[in-house]
Amino acid sequence: AILPGTFVMCTPVVTIVSRSHADRNVYPSAGVLFVHVLEREYFKGEFPPYPKPGDTSNDPITFNTNLKGYPDRPGWLRYIQRTPHSDGVLYGSPTAEHVGKPTIIEITAYNRRTFETARHNLVINIMGTEEFPLPYQAEFYIKNMNVEEMLASEVLGDFLGAVKNVWQPERLNAINITSALDRGGRVPLPINNLKEGVYVMVGADVQFSSCLREVETPQNQLRCSQEMEPVISCDKKFRAQFHIDWCKISLVDITKVVPVHNSRPDPGTGVLPDIGEYNPPSESLKSRDYFTDFLVTLAVPSAVALVLFVILGYSMCCRREGVEKRNMQTPDIQLVHHSSIQKSTKELRSMSKNREISWPLSTLPVFNPVSGEVVPPIHPDNYETTSMPLMQTQT
Repeated sequence: AILPGTFVMCTPVVTIVSRSHADRNVYPSAGVLFVHVLEREYFKGEFPPYPKPGDTSNDPITFNTNLKGYPDRPGWLRYIQRTPHSDGVLYGSPTAEHVGKPTIIEITAYNRRTFETARHNLVINIMGTEEFPLPYQAEFYIKNMNVEEMLASEVLGDFLGAVKNVWQPERLNAINITSALDRGGRVPLPINNLKEGVYVMVGADVQFSSCLREVETPQNQLRCSQEMEPVISCDKKFRAQFHIDWCKISLVDITKVVPVHNSRPDPGTGVLPDIGEYNPPSESLKSRDYFTDFLVTLAVPSAVALVLFVILGYSMCCRREGVEKRNMQTPDIQLVHHSSIQKSTKELRSMSKNREISWPLSTLPVFNPVSGEVVPPIHPDNYETTSMPLMQTQT
């Protein structure tokens, strides 16, 4: 239940009663939270029932919402639907810039069983009020709630009632609700029934209470910097249902906020200045001589390359000392050693070419290439008595 003095705007649910797709008009106020629920039960009448009579219809239905003529919704309007078997919710907080501008939202319901669709237009007429925006605004971060749970009227009413008990304002209303995922939060693990978290901004017409100001004390600021929970005297009034992260609370007095105005140049008429008559170039163009360009791009690099080639060839071919000059500058003993090594190498190579190899004896007859005779095989019983060696000595 919502306590007296609180202001929560509730809008009727869209109901499609026929396929004529009649428009539905709603009238939210600028600076006040706008919540519009798309209930699946009201869209089931647009789709054919189950073929068997008596079956319970539980079709999976999803919704697509977009600004008419555009692929997405306005920037201030958000939409959420957790599963195809849950209701969809449109929510957001319009600003004074949207006052007097009707916003047409196309709502398309998709039946995932029959693949049929039903379309409906929601006309949002944003109204301006003198009471809003309220000058004192506080934003709370609730850790144990998801955004669709917080958008429920009874849950939001309980939260506003708890805030009013610790703030004691004359007028109090919810300004905006934002999921923690839209602020860069991470999706929680699917264990221990963890929640995503939600930011709730409320506004009031009186100064912040001493309980809310306790967050700004040096002791609590130190505890927040050490990732410890601050000590807040009124936390017990929320703890029964709402777990608030007091280190993330934001208190703003919009009467002291200095507005920032972007300096923009005055827009012009969009017509270029008159600079006279346009004179295009003549059709008869003068001929151009490309001989100079040819010399610069081809002849000069070729000449430089030719000079470098001549210098390199002279250095490699015409500046050689020769073998005779090398021998004259080398001591005789080194020449003798070098000559003897060369002669020995040639002799070894010639000997390796003329080398004759004797075949080893085996159990089969072997032809001796030196004598030209066939050596009889050696039998196992006369290995020790044979007088022929395994390898014949070369002569």
